Amino acid sequence: MSNDIHSQIEAMLEKAKNMTEKEKIFKYNGILYPILLTPEENLKACESFEARPDDVMLVSYPKCGFNWTVGVLLKIINDGKEEPKEGPLALLEFLNPEKQKSLSQAPSPRLLGTHMHLDNISPSFAAKKTKMLVVFRNPKDTLVSYYHFCNSNPVLPTPESWDKFFEEFMQGDVCWGSYFDYALAWEKHMDDPNVMIVTFEEMKKDLTKAIRQISKFFSFTLSEEQIQTISKESMFGAMKDNSKEKYGKMTNIIFRKGEVGDWKNHFSEAQSQEMDAAFEKYLAGTKLGAQLQYDVYCK
Repeated sequence: MSNDIHSQIEAMLEKAKNMTEKEKIFKYNGILYPILLTPEENLKACESFEARPDDVMLVSYPKCGFNWTVGVLLKIINDGKEEPKEGPLALLEFLNPEKQKSLSQAPSPRLLGTHMHLDNISPSFAAKKTKMLVVFRNPKDTLVSYYHFCNSNPVLPTPESWDKFFEEFMQGDVCWGSYFDYALAWEKHMDDPNVMIVTFEEMKKDLTKAIRQISKFFSFTLSEEQIQTISKESMFGAMKDNSKEKYGKMTNIIFRKGEVGDWKNHFSEAQSQEMDAAFEKYLAGTKLGAQLQYDVYCK
């Protein structure tokens, strides 16, 4: 990450010190966003962003493995070579209108990303039939990771308590909105040839297989040796270590444990049952619900 980006992070952290928790967030189209990261002008610019057919677009709800997958995609695009220190991706909603516009001059393939709900992603991605990789994670571990992320990241509101954050997450009163609304929107596109859904758990279980599938989806041709190299260098621990220069003091905030099942250390029995009921209500019987293997990872 360039010194310029480091200075921007420092400036945001400094601003956050003088803000109340309520001042750190605002609503746009009914969804909460962190004002220091995604001011309204950024979100408005995202609505008219011009996609290309050969863009590599990564989408995920927060704390589902986005930054880990960014590292994997960078290596795939660069044929397994060490990724450039100036990584070409930033979440679109983190970029001001001028920076979003400057992406029109970037060479293809552009690696783009967002946490935004499907309804708020520029319609040009669908119109251009841009391929989109969507990463999901079981909701219990997502909630735990999000809780710790908010506790560690001064730019986001600090949770009053675990119980309060659990309640807000279940109601969708967290930045980027409801996990279940987000999931249901993508459930409708499970069979879209330009959409590939992968889960955090699948990547943890067999990263090599996931890399093979992702490369094929985006039409990148890699040798078996390159695939194995990317897999070895993209294990969560290795990715965290290699990201320290890029993310600086944010590294331990962005990359925490990267484990499956940490929810068991946080959920009460009542909270576990409440999440089970929500999953049953919204995702049980769906293709996405089946892919998440809820009974395996959340029971």
